[in-house]
Amino acid sequence: MTWTEEEYVSYLAAERRAYAWVMRRYGGLTATAAGVAAVEWYPYEPPDAPYRGLVFHDEAWHWAMSAIHGDLYMVDHPELAFPCAEYRALD
Repeated sequence: MTWTEEEYVSYLAAERRAYAWVMRRYGGLTATAAGVAAVEWYPYEPPDAPYRGLVFHDEAWHWAMSAIHGDLYMVDHPELAFPCAEYRALD
């Protein structure tokens, strides 16, 4: 996918915000630690980076749940397979 720089930066910020929210709500991290984790998972990629934004192929909910519960979180915690209403309201 090709984005303008403004679109990319906006989308990056939204995904970081959502990831941090999940890490606070379900992972028990402080706001500061959750913010750091979000920036680490979603680093800024320059426009010429190969596969820029590939991490966006799954939403922040998935990546955060994988970090908290492991890649099989949907099997071990089927109640977490889909984002909750509070998460959806972040948009």
